Amino acid sequence: MGFVDEFRAFIARGNVIELAVAFIIGVAFGKIVSSLVNDVIMPPIGLALGRVDFANLFYDLSQGGYSNLTAARGAGAPVIAYGVFINTVIEFIIVAFVVFLLVRQVTKMQKKEEKKEAPPAPPSKEVVLLTEIRDLLKK
Repeated sequence: MGFVDEFRAFIARGNVIELAVAFIIGVAFGKIVSSLVNDVIMPPIGLALGRVDFANLFYDLSQGGYSNLTAARGAGAPVIAYGVFINTVIEFIIVAFVVFLLVRQVTKMQKKEEKKEAPPAPPSKEVVLLTEIRDLLKK
């Protein structure tokens, strides 16, 4: 079997295809979560905290006095963009929570499947003995 054939066999395996689909969906979901955090969640929080734009919270290490993060980065100034970090942490928490809910549901479904597939337990020795006695008494 050549390298190309091995690669085809590897790609054709179900787990690899499922992983690729999950990755693509995950990337798309990540963009949705980023938009949710940056465009829906953070503006009201910033407004409640006195019109703070979290994406523009930064510390300028060069002390250049830049008015916003874009200007500081455009000038090549070293900055600590802690507002962007806060947004990223919130995105992570949302994604982690959704993954938790997903794994929780899958686990519940697997447990239900295991219960359905389990064969009934054989009767105990006492039940078998009592059944035999009953059958003998009937005769």
